[in-house]
Amino acid sequence: MASIANYEMVIGLEVHVELKTATKLFCNCPTTFGAEPNTQCCPVCLGMPGTLPVLNEQAVNYAIMAGLATNCQITHFSIEDRKNYFYPDLPKAYQISQLDLPLCHDGYIDIETEKGDAKRIGINRIHIEEDAGKLIHEDSKGTFIDCNRGGVPLIEIVSEPDIRSAEEANAYLQKLRAIILYTGVSDCKMNEGSMRCDVNLSVRKKGETSLGTRTEMKNLNSFQFIMKAIEYEFKRQVESVEAGEAIVQETRRFDQQSGKTFSMRTKGDADDYRYFPDPDLAPIRISEERLRDLSSKIPVLPDQRKQEYVKQYEMTPYAAEQITMQKEISDYFEAVVENTNYPVLAANLIQTEVMRLLTQDEVDIPISAANFAGLVQMTGDGKINSSTSKKVLNMLWEKDQNPVELVRKEGLEQINDKDELIEIARQVVTEQPKLTADYRKGKTAVLQALVGQVMKKTSGRANPVIIKEAMVEILEETEEQA
Repeated sequence: MASIANYEMVIGLEVHVELKTATKLFCNCPTTFGAEPNTQCCPVCLGMPGTLPVLNEQAVNYAIMAGLATNCQITHFSIEDRKNYFYPDLPKAYQISQLDLPLCHDGYIDIETEKGDAKRIGINRIHIEEDAGKLIHEDSKGTFIDCNRGGVPLIEIVSEPDIRSAEEANAYLQKLRAIILYTGVSDCKMNEGSMRCDVNLSVRKKGETSLGTRTEMKNLNSFQFIMKAIEYEFKRQVESVEAGEAIVQETRRFDQQSGKTFSMRTKGDADDYRYFPDPDLAPIRISEERLRDLSSKIPVLPDQRKQEYVKQYEMTPYAAEQITMQKEISDYFEAVVENTNYPVLAANLIQTEVMRLLTQDEVDIPISAANFAGLVQMTGDGKINSSTSKKVLNMLWEKDQNPVELVRKEGLEQINDKDELIEIARQVVTEQPKLTADYRKGKTAVLQALVGQVMKKTSGRANPVIIKEAMVEILEETEEQA
């Protein structure tokens, strides 16, 4: 059995992000998602003889904004290259991309994992390129080609091989997605393919510095699948190395059903694509004036907001990171904290309950910031407990209304009367002789079960702190009497 603990994974990510332009990279064809096959293409994006591409200026601007937001250096003189390969969804038999002079280079993103580990992940480059078409496989009829996507403007964001775990990869991708969304250059809808990830992974023994042979897992479009693919491929490669087998440089496919990766084809190097400068396109020259103009259009980004939340509200770095992942959620949080004295409580409620109720890519919270703040304020003031707070939030999700009036109408106020709670606690002790006996034998863990019985009798309205104190007093009192 391979000892995985003796190895570490080395991961570099290539993320393709579709730019939110109205037209394609080199022609005026629209980029609308979901159109009928082959209705959004023309002789230029199909590569017909005699056609000439014209570069989309907005795509260049968006790419530069993405570079500035990820701390990249911007190349003032760059060119576009032809990447030559044959595949059915590539009518021109080449893809226009960038090799030696990418538009952006040498950037970085700072991440925060759930374990509290902070790390900087380097970005090697960001370059613009056109997307390929799409193959549609129908078992009974064969394979069809849809060229609508061909020529859609992309940026490819290539990280340095700085990532050492699936958790770090997830944190990097979540942060990268947040930054891109803040800038507005893409909608990053993974279910529509406007953000896709290729994972390059190799293994080596801990302490070694040389890189092993890498495999590439292509076109992963779910954070969950990316993490599963990484974990499986790491284990597979370690077992192969331990068995004395050579790792093959290849492209692999992740199967969602089995959770395994499978070989597709051997992976070539850059030389195999015979890159050369595209003779139909002029160099891209970026002036300082353009850079200043584009810099001014970049909003306050997640890291700046995160620092403010940590400093102003004394939130943990990880909690602040999660709140700032989506601009709309962060905006909502800021509107809430203007009307409550409990910002950390507001953040916790958003992170847990709100994020649970929202689906992926959804950001519209159906509760007004003022009503949400009212709910947080009542919880912080002890007028309702955390259990009731969650219940009320779900009710507000169904119908937005004044939470104070809702709690009063439904009779959900927290019971803080100690005498009343002591009486209920005495009833529970009498009704639960076995739990009481277990507590006296030193099994203090049963205290929570006794508290739970009180909560049940009060429909979850009792103050849990007062209950616990009262229950301990009663148990110790009855023990002395016994």
